[in-house]
Amino acid sequence: MNYLADHSHFDGAEAKLAVPDHVQDAIRELIRWAGDDPQREGLQDTPLRVARAWREYCQGYDEDPGAHLARTFEEVGGYEEIVLLKDIPFQSHCEHHMAPITGTASIAYLPSKRVVGISKLARVLHGYAQRLQIQERLTAQVAQSIWDNLHPQGVAVVIEAQHGCMTGRGVRTHGVGMVTSRMLGCFLTDPDSRKEVLSLMTKR
Repeated sequence: MNYLADHSHFDGAEAKLAVPDHVQDAIRELIRWAGDDPQREGLQDTPLRVARAWREYCQGYDEDPGAHLARTFEEVGGYEEIVLLKDIPFQSHCEHHMAPITGTASIAYLPSKRVVGISKLARVLHGYAQRLQIQERLTAQVAQSIWDNLHPQGVAVVIEAQHGCMTGRGVRTHGVGMVTSRMLGCFLTDPDSRKEVLSLMTKR
């Protein structure tokens, strides 16, 4: 098989990823099955572009999201309250129809002794989101990774997202957001702590 395709129509990182012929052939067959001609001008490069796009959409399979939490800091000036990163945008794809999931996540934890750079919380989210997912599992995976790696007193993750499998097919219902949450530690067992973190997440 020819793994090195003609890259003359592509530039940047997209042109660096060779795609096996059988992958491109599969996408051509899907185009035919959908009712179009993969050989017409507008679709000739589509199999290569789709394959490369899906490698990018699913690049989370190539990493351990928890590794982003390895470097922590103790010098926090006595700070021992909730750390919250709100409204982090993300995109994923549902494993049932491979349709887009787009939304935002709010991630909070109550440190024990150490904190992590706030950008790492977003990296954990994106690492799990860049896989075929369901929202419930994504929410649980992000929370569990922070719990296992930072050993905080509590973790709270709330995700709100829209699902292409509802808006673009099936019931074709637009404007509907799905909300999922996962609480661990004190945010699960202590009603006051849970109330506080949820209040911070929803405060504008």
